[in-house]
Amino acid sequence: MNPSLELYDVTIIGGGPAGMYSAFYSGMRDMKTKLIEANDRLGGRMLIYPEKMIWDVGGVGPILCVDLMAQMEKQARTFDPTLIFNEQVTGYSRLEDGTILLTTASGQQHWTKTVIMAIGYGFRKLAKLEIEGADRFEVSNLHYTVQELEVFRGKRVLVSGGGDSAVDWANELVTLAESVTVVHRREEFGGHERSVEKMKQSSTVIKTPYVLEKLHSNDGEAIEQVTISHTESGETEQIDVDAIIVSHGMKTDFGPIRDWGLNLGQWWIDVDSKLETNIPGIFGAGDFVNYDSKVRLIAGTFTDAVLAVNSAKLYIDPSAERVAYVSSHNSRFKEKNRALGVAVEED
Repeated sequence: MNPSLELYDVTIIGGGPAGMYSAFYSGMRDMKTKLIEANDRLGGRMLIYPEKMIWDVGGVGPILCVDLMAQMEKQARTFDPTLIFNEQVTGYSRLEDGTILLTTASGQQHWTKTVIMAIGYGFRKLAKLEIEGADRFEVSNLHYTVQELEVFRGKRVLVSGGGDSAVDWANELVTLAESVTVVHRREEFGGHERSVEKMKQSSTVIKTPYVLEKLHSNDGEAIEQVTISHTESGETEQIDVDAIIVSHGMKTDFGPIRDWGLNLGQWWIDVDSKLETNIPGIFGAGDFVNYDSKVRLIAGTFTDAVLAVNSAKLYIDPSAERVAYVSSHNSRFKEKNRALGVAVEED
């Protein structure tokens, strides 16, 4: 082990909603905190849909996802945690004193007393369109994420997919684009029932069960037409397009983390009421975990983070308070309240 390594109370793996709130709440608990994110910025899966409107976070909303991410990142940085970007944690080992040594794909080492795993469904990669030559259109009008809705104003847009993101994009674009066509390989959609019904009642053209079969371009630079085929009859149809949005979900993999000895399932790990995994000192939060009353909403990750951080704190110091004092009575906020011009009651 590198002798110059600093020992942290908690190291959070993952910078999505669960990771960001864990970083904030661990600051409330006066813990020396580090967060390691494989991406070049915080946000996790939220980075995929920055233009979506978020309605279901308590006391907030409606708010654009990109704005919610900005607020969550600002909150995560409140107590100045150490943030590490572009590093993928791959290795774990237990040292003789009970502390944990984490290693990354680049060979970096991180020394910590506890770990909170907020890695979602693992290392993520967008599921690309499996049509030969499709990748060359990614610089023009083939999209896997939507950064700006205005790009599609007045255009003939085809959305391929049937999950939440595909349905949401169709609903967002139907009043902006010249036309919206949704192509899905099944009759039934996987999106939220209310959103699917909204889409069906709009002017969106729905083609099911169809799949994209061919992309056509006269100049080789942009897609001008597509061929779709019926999954049962094989019947084909040509559709003129100005832009395509592919929303086929994510390919995910837990990678080397599967070798740690965690009781991992295909999609997540079962944890107890303390959000503890089967390895002492390693806790989980967010989409990575599963338990009886699990709520798979952004709001649910906040509770996960609180439970995981409290458990990590008690793992380090069993005599510690079970929970942090609320912010209105927490001494860690005194100077911050003064900076905001808020009257502070002295001890």
